[in-house]
Amino acid sequence: MKYKLSIGILIMTALSAAAQVASHGATPVLAPATALTTTPLKVTDRPVARVNGAVLTDRDLVREMFTIFPYAKEHNGFPKTQEAAIRQGALEMIIFEELVYQEAGRRKITIPAARLNQAESDFRKQFNSPEQYQQYMQTEMHGSGQLLRKQIQRSLMIEQVLKAEVEDKSAVSQAEVKAYYDKNPARFEQGESYNFQSISILPPKDAKGDPAKDNRKRAEEALRQAQATKSYEEFGMLAEKISEDDFRVNMGDHKAVSRDQLPPQFVKAASGMQAGQVSGLIQIENAFTIFRLNAHNPPRKQNLADVQANLRVELRKSKYERLRSNLAKTLRAKAKIEIV
Repeated sequence: MKYKLSIGILIMTALSAAAQVASHGATPVLAPATALTTTPLKVTDRPVARVNGAVLTDRDLVREMFTIFPYAKEHNGFPKTQEAAIRQGALEMIIFEELVYQEAGRRKITIPAARLNQAESDFRKQFNSPEQYQQYMQTEMHGSGQLLRKQIQRSLMIEQVLKAEVEDKSAVSQAEVKAYYDKNPARFEQGESYNFQSISILPPKDAKGDPAKDNRKRAEEALRQAQATKSYEEFGMLAEKISEDDFRVNMGDHKAVSRDQLPPQFVKAASGMQAGQVSGLIQIENAFTIFRLNAHNPPRKQNLADVQANLRVELRKSKYERLRSNLAKTLRAKAKIEIV
């Protein structure tokens, strides 16, 4: 799991932000927002927080907000209903990054010149044109290549601390995967389920007279055609042609559905059928359903081999977030943080 920094701490957001702020003004302003849905942002380089004396500005904040909500460029701003949460999340992130950077300094982490040169080269390649790169340099770096290099160095220092304290330590062994699997057996139990395709005949909204009687005629004709089918494909083609439920677009296929999610009428009919058989008419209120049973799956426990790949990813993500949260708490505990 790679932390977003690398070159990206200043970058992805910079590409979006640079495209929206004026490159020539002393006080860049984002493009006007749609009044009812978004809020325009001004970038004035005013302080928004101090972390052990280091000043974080609204430019840092806006960059991070673009990372959290990259669609801001398309919408010319941030949704009013989400802006406060996006802003708070961005503020927490830039404070965290500054704390990690200061920790990197305490550890006397240095970045070799060769790695820094490569990172700078990779950064420049992310721009679509030299003109876009120059616009970014003027807007975000005040035309200073030295400042850019310092920002890239900062990103790599942060990444190195996170790699050591979070990424490397979040690895999950096979023994841990098996221990979790053994400790949580209920999670991997799969109840009884059925795989089936359906054809449904629904009452028309403007039906007159007796809807159930009128529908039965159409349903009986559908049943006659369904019982004449000989395969999954034939039943599916018929479902796409005449069924009136939402599954018709996928050959009527519901895949595996748990028994407890199915109506009693269905379960009663399915319990006496073999795979490949087509049911009779199943009436639920004024609607009729015909189904082809494709499989009856008895209760079973998933094998470790079937779930271990996804389980490892899940456990690693959980451990990563826990380690990252603990690191943030540890760094905050000994820091002086002021929200301006």
